[in-house]
Parts: sequence; structure tokens; C-alpha cells
Amino acid sequence: MKLSVVIPVYNEKENIENFLAEVIEFCKGFSFPYEIVVVNDGSSDGTTEILSNFKNEALRVIHHKHNIGNGGAVKTGIRNSKGDYVIMIDGDGQHYPEDIGRILEKLEEGYHLVVGARDKSSQASFFRAVGNTIYNKLASYVADFEIRDLTSGLRGANRKVILKFLYLFPNGFSYPSTSTLAFLKAGYSVCYIPIKTRKRKGKSKIKLVRDGLKFFNIIAKITTLFSPMRIFFPVSVMLFLSAIAHFLYRFFISGRYTLFTGILLLASIFTLLMGLISEQISTLYYKDIDVEKD
Repeated sequence: MKLSVVIPVYNEKENIENFLAEVIEFCKGFSFPYEIVVVNDGSSDGTTEILSNFKNEALRVIHHKHNIGNGGAVKTGIRNSKGDYVIMIDGDGQHYPEDIGRILEKLEEGYHLVVGARDKSSQASFFRAVGNTIYNKLASYVADFEIRDLTSGLRGANRKVILKFLYLFPNGFSYPSTSTLAFLKAGYSVCYIPIKTRKRKGKSKIKLVRDGLKFFNIIAKITTLFSPMRIFFPVSVMLFLSAIAHFLYRFFISGRYTLFTGILLLASIFTLLMGLISEQISTLYYKDIDVEKD
């Protein structure tokens, strides 16, 4: 099978019927074998009943007994998919099914991960747009690569490659962040395509503060795993500069050296050494990942 379309769904009774019908209709135009894998993540609002009404030979519906999370649903869909390529698209109706074809084209060109990057007009709110900009800038520094949309829920990947990183994906809404950084730091090719989205019906399940803190935590964890010196080295430099500044301040004020200056210097040295050790440990991880050539 060439393509698997994975759709995670949780309490989307206002959106899933029309959206799934659109996806099915669009995929009918494919001239190759494909499947649509819908993962119902323990919905309790009538979504389950709506999904049971769909009858299509290319459609498979997998039910979680209870709510695990968006990332957990995506992992279930990928594990149960059969396609050479897998495209993940949120079931809230924001994305246009036509973008599935655009992502598939890039995957066939040899990219390992293709992400739909939303434009400014497609952001849910001003504060969400500001938050996503901060995430993108931070992640771009971490990965040393321009990341245009870290949290986009529309992305496609080579299934063999994404399976290698599946254990890293959290069960919550941070799986897009994890997948992007994991692919980049492991040396796989990543491509962005511009997309537009439409407003969803109902309320978003992403909480700005709660999930925002989770995104930062995910970025820090992935960075520590794949490129620890990106965190340890700046911290070490800041501690060293703080030690120098404190020494000069105390020297000109009292003309003597203080214990706190020594503590800052030691902290700087130990942080740098921890970073170097972590970098070597991280290198050992790469030997188990065979980077495929484009």
C-alpha cells in the first residue's frame, strides 16, 4: 500500500462527519492503493456513533477504550498503518483535504518529513500566533534549521523512518514538535509547504498556558537527547560571565575575592563538562539510526 492517511479524533461531533466525507471524496481520485485510518480517542460526545455510519472499503476506524491524547491516537494510527507514506491530519476540520496530495508529492520527491506551515491568517488567535512564533524561533535555534511551523497538525512522513522515533512521541498535543526536532536532529530531510486553514466549529482542546509549557519542555528534552550542547554551552557561558561580573564587582567594592565567585566558576565548568559527556552519549544514539540518503 502506498499511502495511509491517519486522522486522530476526540469529541469532534460538530466537525468529523463533513470533514471525513471530504477526505474520502478527495482520496477517491488516487490511482494507487491507499487507506484512511481514523483513531477515535475515547470520544464521549457522539463522535463514535457518527463514525459507525461511514461505510467505505478504504476506511478503518480504531477505537481507544478511553482518552489517551492526540499524540497517543497518532501513534496508534501509525502503528496500524500499512502505507509506504503516512500523512497525519487533525480531525477538527481545519485542514483542507487537497493538501494531502501536495504533501504526498513532496514525500515522493524523497523528503522524509513534510509539514504544512500555516500562514498568519490561519492562526487561531493573536496570542496563539505570538506563542507559535516563539516556539518556532526557539526550535530553529535548537535544530539549526528554519522551522516555519512547529505545531502544525498536518504532516506526512516516510513510515519506516517515523516508526524509529515513535517511542519519543508524547501522548499529548506535543507530538508535532517532537517529530520535527527528532527528524532534523537525526539528519533526515524536512520540507515545509505553505497551507491555509479554516476555522473549526467548537472549542480548541489546546490550552495556551498548559500546553505551551509542555511544548517548551518537549523542546528541552529533545534538544538534550539529540544536541545537548545547544543547552549546556549557553548556560555554562552565562555562569562564567556571571562569575567574572561578580568578581569585578566585589573586587572594586571590597578589594577581595568571595566564595560565591568560586561557586559560579565551578558551576560553569561542571555544566560544560556535563554537556560534553551528554554530547558523547547522544552520539551513541545515532549509531542505531540508519540515515537514508535522499
